[in-house]
Amino acid sequence: MSETFQPWWFADALAQENRPPRPSLNGTHHADVCIVGGGYTGLWTAILLKQQQPELQIVIIEKNLCGSGASGRNGGCVLTLAPKLSTLTRLFGEAEAVKIVKASEAAVYAIQDFCAQYQLQADLRIDGALYTATNRAQSGSMDGVLAALNAHDINSWQTLDRDEVQKIAGSTRHLSGEFSPIAGSVHPGLLVRGMARVAESLGVLIYENTSMQRIEYGEPARVVTSDGEIVAQHVVLAMNAWMASQFRQFARSIAIVSSDMVITEPCPEAIQALGLTHGASICDSRIFVHYYRSTSDGRLMLGKGGNTFAFGGKMLAEFDQASRYQAQLTQTLHDYFPRLAEVPIAASWNGASDRSVTGLPFFGFLDQQPNICYGFGYSGNGVSTCYLGGQILSSMVRGEKDGWAQCALVSGPLGYFPPEPIRWLGSMLVRNAIRRKEACEDNDQRPMFFDKILARFANAAGKSDKA
Repeated sequence: MSETFQPWWFADALAQENRPPRPSLNGTHHADVCIVGGGYTGLWTAILLKQQQPELQIVIIEKNLCGSGASGRNGGCVLTLAPKLSTLTRLFGEAEAVKIVKASEAAVYAIQDFCAQYQLQADLRIDGALYTATNRAQSGSMDGVLAALNAHDINSWQTLDRDEVQKIAGSTRHLSGEFSPIAGSVHPGLLVRGMARVAESLGVLIYENTSMQRIEYGEPARVVTSDGEIVAQHVVLAMNAWMASQFRQFARSIAIVSSDMVITEPCPEAIQALGLTHGASICDSRIFVHYYRSTSDGRLMLGKGGNTFAFGGKMLAEFDQASRYQAQLTQTLHDYFPRLAEVPIAASWNGASDRSVTGLPFFGFLDQQPNICYGFGYSGNGVSTCYLGGQILSSMVRGEKDGWAQCALVSGPLGYFPPEPIRWLGSMLVRNAIRRKEACEDNDQRPMFFDKILARFANAAGKSDKA
């Protein structure tokens, strides 16, 4: 992360925490488990392991500060994998798909219980999610999802009439929509920084500003850093979007895509007038969605995924800068909410989302090493799904034969993107076609046939690009 730039959520969390960075690693250390990555996935894995086996010696190393990656800069939309049921069924079968959807919904309440148990003030509000249509072309986009969920008797969604949708969404731009109560929003920075403190209270050692240089296979394995090493019986790689650049075997497993956000200055009276004092997450039905939610102190955050694609899976410098799409995002915010036209924008930022071919996370053992496991590819749905990731990875570390280690997501990558430069050129071609197609749809015009065909190549995106 840039020395001078910090995404708004993360900077706000650090200011409220008001503590110096944790020490970096020096010398040789021994542990039962070494976790590389101090975001949601790594922290949930450590916490769940400690809750199951308090005697375990667990060390986390984080290359910057805990939560400085996607965990501290996402939109804070707490969503489930229910809209992915059809994809899950196609890949893994009905029983496993239902199990994963139910677990993703249980994760929402598990996070709520966790915050209550440890008294974390993370602005967590389980007030639901609203997926909407903002033009005629988007209408009915959830029909297939609802039919599949109904067929398995796990449907928490209900279709609302236009007045109900606009009341929840606070904007007349929304024409129809579906609502589920099993969702909400959270201050992502406060959550991840609070998780780090809880992990430490359970006995987990955390070293910040400690970057892994290499990993040496064996039992035990060695995680080598610039100034030390950790000799560990088990290693968990929880680096998410950084996996592709660190390990060449994953270079084509994910595409690195930005999600860009703006947030207003506090305007509680305007937020109240709009009816947005709740904590629901609202998303439209674009391929690369607009998403927004309010905060408890009366701000409005709006984001959009699918703007910047990184060549070769590299971490671009602009991922640690103010968003170059701030003007477009601000215009969208004002289009949705003319009342907020005079409210200043407090900040803009963006972050890297690790998009898999399927739009689903995947887990496995690195190069068939039985004591080195990994999990990433959340594709923008990581806030709650990372809890499921922690369940899976902790089960893998424990070597469980009948637990989450046997989940169908423990299958490694289930598809690969084309090699560069084809991947990047194709991404640009598809992205620009989607932009033209959706601009036509916003104006109730018929998109070009070629653009409609190209847009289908982004079918893994769905409502998932909310990093």
